[in-house]
Amino acid sequence: MSAILKLEAVSVQFGTHLALHGVNLQMQAGERVALVGANGCGKSTLLRVAHGLLPLSGGHMAMAPEVRQAMVFQRPHMLRSSVLRFVMWGLWLQGMSWRDARVPALQALTRMGLQDLAERSARTLSGGQQQRLALARAWALQANFVLLDEPTSSLDPHAKREVERLLAEWVAMSGVSLLFSSHNLGQVKRLATRVIYLEAGRVLADLPVHEFFNQPLGESHPEAHLFLKGELG
Repeated sequence: MSAILKLEAVSVQFGTHLALHGVNLQMQAGERVALVGANGCGKSTLLRVAHGLLPLSGGHMAMAPEVRQAMVFQRPHMLRSSVLRFVMWGLWLQGMSWRDARVPALQALTRMGLQDLAERSARTLSGGQQQRLALARAWALQANFVLLDEPTSSLDPHAKREVERLLAEWVAMSGVSLLFSSHNLGQVKRLATRVIYLEAGRVLADLPVHEFFNQPLGESHPEAHLFLKGELG
């Protein structure tokens, strides 16, 4: 099976700061890959690189032609528009006529439980509702590869569970591929099939989720072992 995303020796530098250094990463269709590590380790930079938002300072990135990707940010930017128009704009920017965009936009809102808020201003929604709206736009675009940057970090427990439930349903229904960062290791266990541990812009562990959490890492991946020890202890 060919990779949907491939990074080879990717580096990103901001001034004198090397945010990513020699990152190699391949993702297959249907994988759900979690990026973990301390603040400033390079998780958000890697996501932005994968979404084409940052230029590379070195290395190479390739995306399979069949990939339709969307990104959900930690705090999605809400346009001055209604909830319905927020989703319709995304479809219109992809080439769909404004008239034709209404039905799939409403279907996406219904899928995310937001149909009753369609005429509400997007900027008046709660944090959890805004995350669901961002997911609705990605759903409407029929994305098969979704990137998420700390998608539930600023949400209350109920909203976190709701966003996780919607993501799990999306995966079950369509097999969408996920690349996401998270400080919530319980969330990583629930959603991911694979975990990548980053430190100082380098990938220091890349393991199936059950190995990352259940196998001793002290000798094979000492930095990840210390990270887990600190996070879980």
